[in-house]
Amino acid sequence: MRKINFLIVVLSGILFLLSCTPAKEKLYTKNRVAMDTFITVTVASSSDRDAEKAMDRALAEIERLSVLFNYFSEGSEVSLINRNAGIRPVVVSKETVDIIEQALSVSRETDGAFDITIGPVMALWDFHHGVLPEEQAVKARLELVGYRHVEVDREKRTVFLRKKGMQIDLGGIAKGYGADKAVEILKKNGIRAGLVAVAGDIKAFGMKPGRSSWRIGIRDPRQGNDTKEIFASLPLREQAISTSGDYERFFFRSGVRYHHLLDPKTGYPASGCRSVSVVTGEGALTDAFSTGIFVLGPRKGMETLRRLGFDGVIVDSNGVVSLTEGIKGSIAFSEKKS
Repeated sequence: MRKINFLIVVLSGILFLLSCTPAKEKLYTKNRVAMDTFITVTVASSSDRDAEKAMDRALAEIERLSVLFNYFSEGSEVSLINRNAGIRPVVVSKETVDIIEQALSVSRETDGAFDITIGPVMALWDFHHGVLPEEQAVKARLELVGYRHVEVDREKRTVFLRKKGMQIDLGGIAKGYGADKAVEILKKNGIRAGLVAVAGDIKAFGMKPGRSSWRIGIRDPRQGNDTKEIFASLPLREQAISTSGDYERFFFRSGVRYHHLLDPKTGYPASGCRSVSVVTGEGALTDAFSTGIFVLGPRKGMETLRRLGFDGVIVDSNGVVSLTEGIKGSIAFSEKKS
């Protein structure tokens, strides 16, 4: 009788342990279009319902931010700020104050190579139809460019552009910022590992099922738009990565490539780089600094990365690849490099 009772206790214990063993995690993915681009959210979860709920909330957060930051929408806070340039400060949301302050910080760190006030000059360029703006028009619009003319009052939650005709465009930082906020939402909803990709701005956290890192590819800047060949890849651990390249929007005129990464000091496309990838903890920073480093060029760009303690990959105008020390041991190159 004692043996039977002992057997019952043992079996009960086994069943209890089995019932407490967590279900095996797997990957779930959702896609959506927002911020004028394609967004992918991937999470590791043992529950279909938990994964679905978390991804929906993360995507909803990006859509909410898109409404605030949309340069082309008359109802956005960015448009309200632009319409009141030189007139009055505008009360905006905490998020708009936050992202503009981050953008201005990047401007200071890059000596203006990244500048959200480039909008008036950018509007002169039509990369879809290959329209080269008149030189005099570019010079005139440059008078409206300058991050130092943006006033932010965090306490009053206001933003003011000092010069009438000034415009801000958050397109160079909003995607990375959106990835940051989406990851925050995922974590608040119990997700321990995931990845958010807002176009080329990617943020990852935790480990994939099987305890492997998220591995991200870097596009070869001299492959055609249809192939999107990867020339290198690296692991992300609680980090974000953004890549800016001269292949995203461009046209040729008399053998010269004119691309959308404009130098705020000249109003014309920056030369010296083909692509720049930046790796650090915040997506907003990788997004903005990838543009700023691109404009600074290979030498100043690499100096800036090292000074800030960021990691990065710079492909210069001749196809020469430069790396920061921190990723030399983890980056993997394909057989064919740029």
